[in-house]
Amino acid sequence: MGSNTEKNALIDANEYEDQSIGAELTTADINKMAWRSLLLQASFNYERMQAGGWLYGILPALKKIHTNKNDLAKSMKGHMGFLNTHPFLVTFVMGIILAMERSKQDVSSIQNTKIAVASPLGGIGDAMFWLTLLPICGGIGADLALRGSIMGAILFFIMFNVVHFTLRFGLAHYAYRMGVKAIPLIKANTKKVAHAAAIVGITVIGALVATYVRLSTTLEINAGDAVVKLQTDVLDKLMPAFLPLVYTLIMYALVKRGWSPVKLIMFTMVLGVAGKYAGFL
Repeated sequence: MGSNTEKNALIDANEYEDQSIGAELTTADINKMAWRSLLLQASFNYERMQAGGWLYGILPALKKIHTNKNDLAKSMKGHMGFLNTHPFLVTFVMGIILAMERSKQDVSSIQNTKIAVASPLGGIGDAMFWLTLLPICGGIGADLALRGSIMGAILFFIMFNVVHFTLRFGLAHYAYRMGVKAIPLIKANTKKVAHAAAIVGITVIGALVATYVRLSTTLEINAGDAVVKLQTDVLDKLMPAFLPLVYTLIMYALVKRGWSPVKLIMFTMVLGVAGKYAGFL
C-alpha cells in the first residue's frame, strides 16, 4: 500500500496538473525570448551555471503556457537546475523546450531533453564562433584597421553580429516550430558540424599567422666575400613566414603553461626592443 502511494506521488510530481495544450506562442513571444536570452550568463555561478539566465529567458513564455500556478511553479523549479551551453545557440534549446512545455510533456522528459540538446551545442558553438567566425571577422577588421581605417572596427562589429543575431533569432523560431523533431537532427550532425568548423577555423588561423604576425631577422652569414642574408636568402626560400610560425607556437606553449595575455604582450615588447638594439631583429 505504502509503495503504491509513493509511486503515485512520484508520478504526480513528474506530471503537470493541467494537461491541456498551452497557449500558442506568437512571433513576438519567441522574439522576446531571444532578446532575453542575451542575459543568459548575467547570473552565472558554479552551482547552477547558466540556470538563472535560462529561466529569465523563457519565463514570459512559461507564464503564458502554464496558467495553473502549481504547474508554473513546478516548471520554474525544474528549469533552475544545472545548465551549461553556448550562449549564442541557446535559443535552439529554448525553442524545443517551450514546444515540449506547451504540449505538457512530463517534467523529467523536458529536463532530460534540455540537457541532451544543450550539452553538445557548447562544443559546436565554440567551433563555429570562437574558432571560425571570430578569426575571420577579426582578420578582415584588423586588416582595415592596420591601414588606418575606422571601418575596421565597424565592419568587424557588423559582420560578427549579423551572423550572431541571425542564428539567435532564426534558431529560436525554427526550434519552436520543429519541437522535438529537431532533436535527431542535432544529434546526427553534432560531430560533423564541429569537425568541419574546426578545420575551417584552423585553416583561417594559419592564414592569419602568416599574414599578421610580422617577425623577421636582420642576421647575415659571412662566407668569405659572400654575404648570405638569413631571412631573404635562407628562411624565406625554405619556408615563408617561418619565424612568425615559430613565434606563434612559442606563444601557444606559454599559454599552455599558464602565462597571461599581459605577460605575453610584455614578453613580445621586451623581445622586440632587445632584438632591435642587439641587431638581430
